Amino acid sequence: MNNLSGDLENKIAIVTGGTKGIGYGMALGLARAGAHVAVVSRTKPECERVSMEIKQLGRQSLAISADVSKVDSVYEMVARVVEKFGRVDILVNNAGVSFSKPAVEISEEEWDYILNINLKGLFFCAQAAGKQMIKQKRGKIINVASILGLVGEYFVSPYCAAKGGVVQLTRALALEWSPYNIQVNAIAPGYVLTNLNKAELSNEKIYKYIIKKTPQRRLGKVEDMVGLTVFLASNSSDYITGQVIPVDGGWTAQ
Repeated sequence: MNNLSGDLENKIAIVTGGTKGIGYGMALGLARAGAHVAVVSRTKPECERVSMEIKQLGRQSLAISADVSKVDSVYEMVARVVEKFGRVDILVNNAGVSFSKPAVEISEEEWDYILNINLKGLFFCAQAAGKQMIKQKRGKIINVASILGLVGEYFVSPYCAAKGGVVQLTRALALEWSPYNIQVNAIAPGYVLTNLNKAELSNEKIYKYIIKKTPQRRLGKVEDMVGLTVFLASNSSDYITGQVIPVDGGWTAQ
């Protein structure tokens, strides 16, 4: 990461779902590249843990407990960041949830749970940060979509619907906010090994299924997501907007 040091010097970033998995890697990656980072999740002690790690890297940080499915909580999150730092340069919309279940068994409550966090929450985080970025006439929004917003998969229909919505929201917001010099892009991870899914991906049948469909014949690593995140957050991506970039070992190239 040393070659990225200073690329985001003193930029102010918010990372939702920033305490675990891909979001955790993104939060630390942005800090190593020079940004001050507000770490957001529903669990305050976890936010404080990651915030402390960021401070140990020599950056400022804010630990914010927020539920992205609740609009008031989202607006309070952004207000706290603006109060402390005066602006928001980067929003990484990473908070998300999923589970596997046949479509015929999905309840209304389960559908709402997936859509409220993965799609509704993402939109209102973008809206709240976007209002501040419009005032600034500059900003970077990075939505974490999924390859399952681009292709289908078995037993995750609400998740596919939500991530498909993220793909289209990315394009729509990019168009609407381009006049304000705000770039909105999305990263679409493939199957990435994290502590959250380690047990599931240790299942030999599931692992073989994924590896067989991945041209690079391996699972993704959290580190595979960091370089693109830093690039999309930096001035180097100023002429890129409305794009959805898979990081999937070739899965969606098939």
